[in-house]
Amino acid sequence: MKLAVLGAGAWGTALAASWAPHHDVTLWGRSATALDAMRTSRTNARYLPNCPLPDELRFDSDLENVVTASDLIVIAVPSSGLRPTLTALAQRNALPPLIWVCKGFEPGSRKLPHQIITELLPSHTQTGVLSGPSFAQEVAQGFPTALTLASHDAVLAQHLAEVLSAHRLRIYAHDDVVGAEVGGAVKNVMAIAAGICDGLQLGHNARAALITRGLAEMTRLGTRLGGHFETFMGLSGLGDLVLTTTGDLSRNRQVGLRLARGQALDSILDQLGHVAEGVTTAREVAALASELGADMPISHAVFQMLFEGLPADQAVDALLNRVIKAEF
Repeated sequence: MKLAVLGAGAWGTALAASWAPHHDVTLWGRSATALDAMRTSRTNARYLPNCPLPDELRFDSDLENVVTASDLIVIAVPSSGLRPTLTALAQRNALPPLIWVCKGFEPGSRKLPHQIITELLPSHTQTGVLSGPSFAQEVAQGFPTALTLASHDAVLAQHLAEVLSAHRLRIYAHDDVVGAEVGGAVKNVMAIAAGICDGLQLGHNARAALITRGLAEMTRLGTRLGGHFETFMGLSGLGDLVLTTTGDLSRNRQVGLRLARGQALDSILDQLGHVAEGVTTAREVAALASELGADMPISHAVFQMLFEGLPADQAVDALLNRVIKAEF
């Protein structure tokens, strides 16, 4: 299969590298200079410096050329770049099946990726989301990884799950697009919270409680938006949540760890050099929770710490001193 992976960041590069030995894969990026450097060095020095790229992987900065030759488009740009990418694709008369791997709500509109795709590509129904517990570095290095591919088209989901799975990359088919998207978005907010928890050295008990109650918040919001309860118990829900709240490769967890040390948010983001989707997602999740009447105290506390200057220790005290309720 001819794959066009759009987005030469960490995740797009990792997926392209994983698939290149088995498919005809071209990685597209906006910077021809950066792609030339990757072609020459066979590494993505900025995002995956210690991960050699396979000789089979090709690079092209000409979007029209890449898309025209593809059997499947994989959009791996950040959530903020999804709309511009889709706008460019919408100029074409016909497109192959399309999947996306970005995780988050669109800033301002609070739309999930599938809603933006429906808006800009209303006649294109062969679409799906690929999500689940996955650090780009480990995928690029060939570590075992399991993901979920969800689509409203069950036949497409099964076909792509089979085609895109490899020896160290196992993909499960699913039909709950909303659930997979919400899980992938909200877990990033919880990863910031977990980083704060560990940065304050609150202990393993506190982290376990945070993950469990974070799962409850994720499920609460996701089911209100139309997701299925069981999806949040799977790879794109609980699986991704556990990974990003406990693994130090998580950029969002790193944001929380540094916030707990008193570092300013702008400074943290500058030093990371990568997109931390949980920062913008926290604002959208807090607003959605308010609109939908979903009780999400952890998410709200993260929003207050990021955007309203609430000190981390005060946020923890407020969470621990909430009115006692039944667990379920």
